[in-house]
Amino acid sequence: MTQTVPNGPALDREARGDTATGLPAVPSPAQGPRRPTGRPTTQERLARRRRVQGLALVTAPVLVVVLFVGVPVVNAALFSLGFTGGLNQALADIGQDTVNGFSFAVYGTLLGNPTFLRDLAATIGVTLASTGLTIALAVVVAVILRLRGGFLGRTLSVLAVVPIFVPVVIASWSILTFTDAQGFLRSAGAQVGIDVPVWGYTLVAVVFGSVWTSLPFAVLMIAGALQGTPDALIEAARDAGASTWRVVWQVLLPMAATPMVIATTFTVIGVLGSFTVPYFTGPNAPTMLGVDISKYFQSYNRPQQSTAMAFIVFAFAAAASVLYLRSTVRSNARELGKGPR
Repeated sequence: MTQTVPNGPALDREARGDTATGLPAVPSPAQGPRRPTGRPTTQERLARRRRVQGLALVTAPVLVVVLFVGVPVVNAALFSLGFTGGLNQALADIGQDTVNGFSFAVYGTLLGNPTFLRDLAATIGVTLASTGLTIALAVVVAVILRLRGGFLGRTLSVLAVVPIFVPVVIASWSILTFTDAQGFLRSAGAQVGIDVPVWGYTLVAVVFGSVWTSLPFAVLMIAGALQGTPDALIEAARDAGASTWRVVWQVLLPMAATPMVIATTFTVIGVLGSFTVPYFTGPNAPTMLGVDISKYFQSYNRPQQSTAMAFIVFAFAAAASVLYLRSTVRSNARELGKGPR
């Protein structure tokens, strides 16, 4: 008699190397040769070499910024707070009214000086007026170039960008001869019996010069953003019955919000620290802080006070840059949100 083996077919499949389900068995992963512990592989050595090369490339510019920007800034900040030793010893020895020892006395003296407060108010006023006019003119030029174009748009864009090729010294002198008592405006007004005000050596001339030097960058930023606005959005708004004003206000300007913030920030910073335009076209009093810093350092021999003024200007510029940083962060967050997930 033949003895029946239970589950004979299953045993036959397992003897052939198959599984009980009839499928081929999954081969076990091959065990490659193991590298000795502590020795990096070729890929690890290449990755490490790339990291070292990247750090070497970054080190040079970082060192330049640290040595030529960071160290002087920190040293100047310490000098304004009363640390007069080390690199500040020479300035402390030749300067007048130098405060020794850690103290905010220099800033307190400046903020308690009516002349400085008047100059600070003039600086802030000129900055606000110049920035407002610059952005307004840039928006007008950019909107006309986007919606109308043609000869008018090209002419305005060229006139707005031309100042970028004119040196600031020449532009300042031209504005002065254009607005002073014997300038073009007074002469042209006298021909028709109009007494044009004298704006030379006034803060009005400083505003003119600041707008002249700041307008090209603002136009390039805002016009570039508006040119990138899809035509479909504008046509859809017009099909819905929107007027030109509503198209500009609710379609074009929101699309150019980030470039407008960038242009505004850089205009504020540029006007706050300007020297050439207020020096050539502005009055003797009140003066912009950029001119005050130069006077306190060279004419009055008070380097510590001029350094403190520079940091006050820096504080206002840093406050203005907050808008730029917030706008950039939000724009980047929106772009990342649109990417693949």
